[in-house]
Amino acid sequence: QVQLEESGGGLVQPGGSLRLSCAASGFTFSNYWMYWVRQAPGKALEWVSAINLGGGTAYYTDSVKGRFTISRDNAKNTLYLQMNSLKSEDTAVYYCAKAIDEYGSGYFYGRYEYDYRGQGTQVTVSS
Repeated sequence: QVQLEESGGGLVQPGGSLRLSCAASGFTFSNYWMYWVRQAPGKALEWVSAINLGGGTAYYTDSVKGRFTISRDNAKNTLYLQMNSLKSEDTAVYYCAKAIDEYGSGYFYGRYEYDYRGQGTQVTVSS
């Protein structure tokens, strides 16, 4: 079955960096767009970033552009999120998610649709 396991979260000071990883199994990783989504305390789930099959195309929500970088290693079935210049508003549980459609972007009616996501990793940005 599909499994997604995030790691790399923690407590970091404002301006600091973290690198999240997501180990994928149970499906052909290289056939799916992958996403990062997050949920801040008391807020709705928010899409953060998407990456295409080969890793050459990526998209970001405006609030993280220029600070976060999504990447993937298809040989290792692993998704990454490099987060730099972290702000307190980045505090959230971060989840990796698998696009709903094989080979497609999963982008339907203005949103990225996914069918599985991991358990999440907590990122806390605080001094």
